[in-house]
Amino acid sequence: MIPAAGVARSAPERTEKLRVILGDAGVSALADACVMVLGTGGVGSNCVEALARGGVGRFVLVDRDVVSASNLNRQAIAFHSTLGQRKVDVMRRMVLDINPDAHVEVRDDFVRADNVAALLDAYRARVDWVVDAIDTVSTKIALAEYADRTHLPMISSMGGGNKLHPENLGFADIYATVNCPLCRIMRKECRKRGVSGLKVLYSCEQPARTSVAEGAVRSDRSDLGTMSYIPPIMGQMIAGWVIRQICGLDPSESPTCAHRDARPNPSVGAGSDTPRASR
Repeated sequence: MIPAAGVARSAPERTEKLRVILGDAGVSALADACVMVLGTGGVGSNCVEALARGGVGRFVLVDRDVVSASNLNRQAIAFHSTLGQRKVDVMRRMVLDINPDAHVEVRDDFVRADNVAALLDAYRARVDWVVDAIDTVSTKIALAEYADRTHLPMISSMGGGNKLHPENLGFADIYATVNCPLCRIMRKECRKRGVSGLKVLYSCEQPARTSVAEGAVRSDRSDLGTMSYIPPIMGQMIAGWVIRQICGLDPSESPTCAHRDARPNPSVGAGSDTPRASR
């Protein structure tokens, strides 16, 4: 039930279900923690919502995009009432509507490979965790390189496009991933740059076979679709990982996809992204 306007909001009541599992120390640790989320799209927006509901007290949110109609199928901030609004502004309002005591800093800015260092240098001393929910490959590579070099705690979301089965999602080091086109590129580029490791959430499911729209160019990515439930589940899983890390709990990683059979997808093409033995 939504409380009527003017009803006092009790912080203890808001966190009582968390306190049962985490205790006072866990709830306090989350309230004091600062999480930086880069990208507030399908994965990022759902991650931020779960972090806010999970008791995280401080946020730095970075995104330059606005809510569009194509976001309605998967983004926590996408409603007809928010179309055209800056994503970080909608996200900030949502967090504060969940927890009025939260501190939310927003940056209406693109995260690019050439500004990653300057951006993270400005926040590294006061951020406990960074969530990479960026789509751009060059930026993800720059983030991985920076995090490895500076030992910045970061988890990175891999691709959820053209995936159907959330049960094939799992946490792994980037070098242990399979069947994910984005992971394949990241493995190659991280190895080239000497990145020692990168914690990621990815799907080992073979992507569904899709077709490019007639008249579309490759850069349009008209063959890349997204199911409504995949990015939200990914965002929730990453939020769970971060919360457990902040509270010092066993992360309870799901078995990495390399150690189990991926669910067959009848619409999948023949290509496979199985890592070489040296990986």
